[in-house]
Amino acid sequence: MPRPTPTMSAAPPAGEPMPATYEAAVQELEALLARLESGQLPLDELLTAYQRASALLDFCRQRLEAVEQQIRVIDNGQEKPWNGGGA
Repeated sequence: MPRPTPTMSAAPPAGEPMPATYEAAVQELEALLARLESGQLPLDELLTAYQRASALLDFCRQRLEAVEQQIRVIDNGQEKPWNGGGA
C-alpha cells in the first residue's frame, strides 16, 4: 500500500489578498524576505512565505509594467530621456 504524501499547493493561500498599493506590497515583500533569510522558519512556514513572496513579486512587476505602459501612452510612444526631475 503506498504511503500517503502531503499535498502542497503551488498557489499562495487564498485568504491573503494583495495589498492595495505597490508600496505596501514592497514593504510586505521586504519583511517576508527578512524572515526567509533568517533561516528560522519551520519548513511549512517557509514554503508558505516563499509562495506569498512570489505572488507579491508578480504583483509588483505587474504594477510597474502598468505604470510604464501609461507613461508610454502619455508620451505618445516616444521614449524621453530621464533628466533627473527638471522640467
